[in-house]
Amino acid sequence: MIKKNYKLINGSQAINDGLIQAGKKNKKVIFLAEGISDPSYVYGTTKNLFKLFGANRVIEIPLSENALTGVAIGSAMNGMRPILNFHRVEFALLAIEQLFNNAAKAHYISAGKHKVPFVLRLVVGRGWGQGPEHSQVLEGIFAMIPGLKVIMPTFPNDSKGMLIKSIEDDNPVIFIEHRWNHYIQENVKLGYFTKSINGPRLINKGNDITIVSTSYMTIETINAIKHLKKISVSVDHFDLRVLRPLKINDIKKSVCRTGRLITVDTGFKMFGIGSEIISQVVEDCFKFLKYPPLKLGLPDHPIPSSRGYLENIYPNSLNIFLASLKILNLKESKFNKEIKNLKNEISKLSIDVPNPKFKGPF
Repeated sequence: MIKKNYKLINGSQAINDGLIQAGKKNKKVIFLAEGISDPSYVYGTTKNLFKLFGANRVIEIPLSENALTGVAIGSAMNGMRPILNFHRVEFALLAIEQLFNNAAKAHYISAGKHKVPFVLRLVVGRGWGQGPEHSQVLEGIFAMIPGLKVIMPTFPNDSKGMLIKSIEDDNPVIFIEHRWNHYIQENVKLGYFTKSINGPRLINKGNDITIVSTSYMTIETINAIKHLKKISVSVDHFDLRVLRPLKINDIKKSVCRTGRLITVDTGFKMFGIGSEIISQVVEDCFKFLKYPPLKLGLPDHPIPSSRGYLENIYPNSLNIFLASLKILNLKESKFNKEIKNLKNEISKLSIDVPNPKFKGPF
């Protein structure tokens, strides 16, 4: 059932609507992208922008990421609210100096005189043989820089509301979209609205384990929790959403109650966001831990292109289920039936294409 003033749409459409709503409300919002007028419309997210706002506000940019990021930062410092997006996160690596030394530091080094209300949209994630250079996430690189805000929503309603809030923000915001989240459906509020970019969202309540996931791994965790419920294991599940500022007081309170923590990164396990969460939890909640925290994420090597090499690369609901058994000191042999069901479920899916069961609505 769809509530009044809500519409069932996917993540791509929600982002598109957020951009349109922001553009209609504020004439200082401008849109810049490589391929913004391409028929794919940056995975559908920039559709109709040119038709609605014209060439003065919707600007097709050349393949010069460093220069164009500088243009976006400069326009932001002069009163505009630019939204720049790259088809893949790797393209932003060509603009690291602009982001880290100019966007992130302008407010600080000017004693607050300069503001940089700038949103950089980055598309990340796996799929369709993208390989080592185009399937990365890299969220930790941006999250470690003071002066940047880093947002990584999962669900369409969050994506739209948090994107509009990011556009309103006077600080540079890195807005990270997993390409598989573009397919997720949800009842999304119509019109102009904002959602806080101040912390994680508790999406499932439980007493046995605390699980913190980012982006698409939130969807895999939701599926794992369905199977855990069948064996009477309950989970406090947080969708992290905001990587910087990293506010995890609610997560710490949960761990103090459950005594167990699992983090599930969309990106690399080593030096990942999960590592920072575990570090802070161990510092502040060590005496409450009943088992050492467990960390899931990508392995410490480049991602192969061939599907034949992708098995066991990406964490999935089975890995999360097995980690949950481990942290509860439960023997896998006692739960062979549920493990077999999960394995059968996964075996029927293409490893490189979104799970059709995870489309939603959630």
